[in-house]
Amino acid sequence: MIGALTLLLVYQLVGEIIARGFGLPVPGPVIGMLLLFLTLVVRGRVDDELRRTAGGLLQHLSLLFVPAGVGVMLHYQRLADEWLPLLAGVVGSTFLAMAVTALVLQALAHRGEGKKEDGQ
Repeated sequence: MIGALTLLLVYQLVGEIIARGFGLPVPGPVIGMLLLFLTLVVRGRVDDELRRTAGGLLQHLSLLFVPAGVGVMLHYQRLADEWLPLLAGVVGSTFLAMAVTALVLQALAHRGEGKKEDGQ
């Protein structure tokens, strides 16, 4: 488990170095996760130790919402002052995500029907 955690933290560190070094507006852990994903795609497999460690972290994912909750309480006054734009952003982005998902699903469904008719 220590080896897998070290691997995850090294990828996070590399992502952070890249993000800060190039001044990217993307968080370092996101870049690290993308690099880890690309590494796993190239390798074509995931080690059992990494799979078990990631599964254990995912089981306790709810603990990661504690810092977010603290941040919300810390900035409660700002949230109270700017509730309308925040609500509009959340509702708007939710509907936009649902619409894009529906369009992609529809396009993939039509594509799949075309392949069935062709006998593939």
